[in-house]
Amino acid sequence: MAKPIYVLNGPNLNLLGKREPAVYGHESLNDVRARTKARAKAVGLAIEFRQSNDEGELVNWIQEARDNASGIIVNAGAYSHTSIALLDALQAAELPVIEVHLSNIFRREAYRQHSYVSQAAKGVICGLGPKGYELALEAMAETLAGTKP
Repeated sequence: MAKPIYVLNGPNLNLLGKREPAVYGHESLNDVRARTKARAKAVGLAIEFRQSNDEGELVNWIQEARDNASGIIVNAGAYSHTSIALLDALQAAELPVIEVHLSNIFRREAYRQHSYVSQAAKGVICGLGPKGYELALEAMAETLAGTKP
């Protein structure tokens, strides 16, 4: 069986559905996990879905993915805007990376409009809420099949 796609979530995403629902929506992270798992199955992929508030743990998971995953979908939350460590780990992983944000970071505060993660990503999906994870899986499936440039 093919290696799974690591779907990694950063700080405060464990509060989905409770934290600023007007910005991030009403679905919980478990709801997002269920949607993502169902979409992965539909496109013929397996996922390893994780969340951490700890930057170091995210770096460890990215390093683990290098040997154990086919690709990485990452919503690094606030670390997207601050973490060169995540960027370095993603580049070292040498895997396809798709970045996801629930909100449209380009319609938010200026400090949220830059993402270090984007420098390692094949593509970025933002502003579409949990649907972004599903779209990222579709793009990853095409990328891995060699049908997406």
